Amino acid sequence: MWGAIIGDIVGSRFEHRNYRKKNFALFSAHSYFTDDTLMTLAVAKALCKCGRAQDIALHNETIRCMRVMGAKYPYAGWGSSFERWLKAKNPQPYQSFGNGAAMRISPVGEYACSEEEVRRLSKIVTGVSHDHPEGLKGAECVAMCVYLAKNGAGKEEIFRRVKGEYYPEVASLSCGELSKTYTFDVSCQGTVPQALTCFFEGNDFEDTIRNAISVGGDSDTIAAIAGGVAEAFFGIPTALIDVAKLYLDEDLLLLAENIGEEWKNNGYGIVRR
Repeated sequence: MWGAIIGDIVGSRFEHRNYRKKNFALFSAHSYFTDDTLMTLAVAKALCKCGRAQDIALHNETIRCMRVMGAKYPYAGWGSSFERWLKAKNPQPYQSFGNGAAMRISPVGEYACSEEEVRRLSKIVTGVSHDHPEGLKGAECVAMCVYLAKNGAGKEEIFRRVKGEYYPEVASLSCGELSKTYTFDVSCQGTVPQALTCFFEGNDFEDTIRNAISVGGDSDTIAAIAGGVAEAFFGIPTALIDVAKLYLDEDLLLLAENIGEEWKNNGYGIVRR
């Protein structure tokens, strides 16, 4: 969860002003949380309450948690279609394959106890809005990477799974080339392979986030996706989490800390390598 939040905050100031280098301050006075952080927390909160309940209960709780966030933070950078979904009287999935499906999904990989559960939970929390096959695939891929990393899989195995089951094109990507040619893309299929490449080439958590900024594009979402996987694989220095907390308001910080405590008490969450 914190990996996605840190990635979002770091990437926020570069989203429409791509830097495409790795030598920058991770945090600045111009950094802020966006919808990526809010939806990651919403998914985590829904899992806390209904992750072990019936599918329909998790479906409904996910919608409720997301809409609460949308109402409280109306200017967080929502996409236009998702914003309409948040405000609808009876929100229905709208065949979206936007990368919002993937930026909020890391808590599923942290929470799940099996690959089967990754797939089931990912489909439920994604399908409330992003029910296009590409949206569902992008979310499941990221959640599966988090789950595999959490449970000790090496990069080679995770790469093989991504290439064989989700995105064969990942084999031809590199951060160096992406930094020269990659353009802004809000689809899962144009975001997830690129974000995972940043993780595959990362030497540690911070290096992964720097890779994510260096490739350009939708920087906060690229970094949130890559950061979620990197957290599960590398862990996060406590100092980075402490700084990220300074960018959350009191309510969000309390929510994040309560989620972390509940997951710890119930045996959920990241297993440090």
